[in-house]
Amino acid sequence: MTDDAVRRVFQSVDSFDPGEFVRLLAEDATLAFGNAEPMAGREAIAAGLRAFFSTIGGLRHRIVRNWQVDADIIAETEVTYRRLDGRDASVVAVSIWRTRDDGLITDYRIFVDLAPVYLVQGSGETASTGAAQNIGM
Repeated sequence: MTDDAVRRVFQSVDSFDPGEFVRLLAEDATLAFGNAEPMAGREAIAAGLRAFFSTIGGLRHRIVRNWQVDADIIAETEVTYRRLDGRDASVVAVSIWRTRDDGLITDYRIFVDLAPVYLVQGSGETASTGAAQNIGM
């Protein structure tokens, strides 16, 4: 997978359109966010992303570096989330995904600490958001 293909994956996520992202996935793909139960299939993944996206105002990825080992891609990114209060929170994330011969992603895993995204300003506590908890964040 080329650097262009890695950029395409993150551009699709940053579009804030789950439908665009799931077009990159095999029909039976799985997606796991941190230690959450994996979501299976394009429809379930799109629904999980819609739920997550409802808890933030937007996001953008800056690719720090990426590697390919056989069919596995590993990407370190700096992700800037637009919080619902209009403030930005940046965190480091690692995404790992596996592609098949036709280029579609079969397994996608995201490792990130989202606590700064949901931090209640000035309190040191995180906000409880049902949608974020549904996807395991």
